[in-house]
Amino acid sequence: MMVERQTAAELPETAGARALVYSLGIEGRDLARWLLARGATVTMADTRNAEQLEAAGAEPPEGVERTIRGELLDPQGFDLLAVSQSVLRSDPNVVRARELGTPVVSQMALALRLCRGRVIGITGSSGKSTTTALVGEMAECADIEHLVGGNLGGSLLDRIEEVPETASVILEMSHTQLQYTDRSPEIAAVTNVTPNHLDQFSWPEYVDLKRNILRYQDADGLAILNADDETSRELRSDVRGRLAEVSLAGPVAGDGTWLDGDAIVSRQGGATDTVASTADLRMRGRHNVANAVMATAIAGAMGLASEAIADALGSFPGLPHRLQVVGRAHGAVWINDSIATSPERTVAALEAVSEPAILLLGGREKALPLDKLRAVAGERCRAAICFGEAATPFARAMAGAVDPVVRVETLDEAVAAAAAIAREGDAVLLSPAGTSFDAYPRFEARGAAFAAFVAALDGFEEALS
Repeated sequence: MMVERQTAAELPETAGARALVYSLGIEGRDLARWLLARGATVTMADTRNAEQLEAAGAEPPEGVERTIRGELLDPQGFDLLAVSQSVLRSDPNVVRARELGTPVVSQMALALRLCRGRVIGITGSSGKSTTTALVGEMAECADIEHLVGGNLGGSLLDRIEEVPETASVILEMSHTQLQYTDRSPEIAAVTNVTPNHLDQFSWPEYVDLKRNILRYQDADGLAILNADDETSRELRSDVRGRLAEVSLAGPVAGDGTWLDGDAIVSRQGGATDTVASTADLRMRGRHNVANAVMATAIAGAMGLASEAIADALGSFPGLPHRLQVVGRAHGAVWINDSIATSPERTVAALEAVSEPAILLLGGREKALPLDKLRAVAGERCRAAICFGEAATPFARAMAGAVDPVVRVETLDEAVAAAAAIAREGDAVLLSPAGTSFDAYPRFEARGAAFAAFVAALDGFEEALS
């Protein structure tokens, strides 16, 4: 077994410990419950004010001794600091905790220490959520014991200790979750590594966080990399164990999965098998073909039967807020791709939509290059509507490439503006290229708001499931 099974001695002392938890979000509450159940006294702190926390439904679990809103409490005087992934390692309070010698733990770091089952970790700049959910669907079709978690599936520590050694634990692992880990999954997959989150990290720092998924593997571990992605190829030199690869451009050198025309072909242990056809996929877009190919490689490495993999590929509809068709109104199809928080993801969405597009861009930008988005929007968009905090820079980027470019303040105003110019055969695409944090706590909340605004339009017809 690649990752040595953990012992209680490798876990932080909790009985009677004074624990400080940063963030009242899903991970913070999960950490607080875990600590309380093990005899710690818990204080929680969050930079959001009371109104913002109430809007997000972020209430401390029962038993928390003290809750600080609007700031992160100084860690001095506490025996343990437990942090959500939203709190960066560079945060002055986390730095201070390390200087004080206070142990710092995270949900993902604890989960990797606690898990008795086989861990499959999936990271990447894009595609990791869909790939993780699709591998989970493949495990379901194969009828094996499994758990899906990480950024998907809600609380993790509440469930991880119940997992038997025979189960597979399929974890989506973001770069911010990886910043605190000191274990690697037995199977570690990287969908791609492209510029993202450069408002928080330098490019070398960001790549190094992705590298963390491979860093602690040994010779028995398996890394699955994307041969079509430049930075993923560069990670080959970091592989400590076995290597498999995926490609949409043709066969890979060893084990892995690739596209041969419309066929998804997989090789495991030298045996090659045509698993499915891209014509069977329900998800839109070539980027989702890439997700399907990666998921097939992972499932093959897990030993799942080709029949189960094919069944999942043919039935999986994709995740909400990812090129999700909301319905029809004003002659157009309305598509929710709120997950697109970077220009690259918006480019992928535009390339997946065959109809003339009215593109809704906005939110909070990440200081990422917009040149490619401008070029693709110029080819595929009939109009661009820019909203939110980033409306002005996005409008500037679209000017001269798309006509008209409309600037509004809010998402509901963007929906109204799109409805005013939509016509038969259009696609109105919410693929914002920015985060939701100027107006919504998460991209899911923004997507839900978009769907509600669209549903309120005259003549709205809901999409068939």
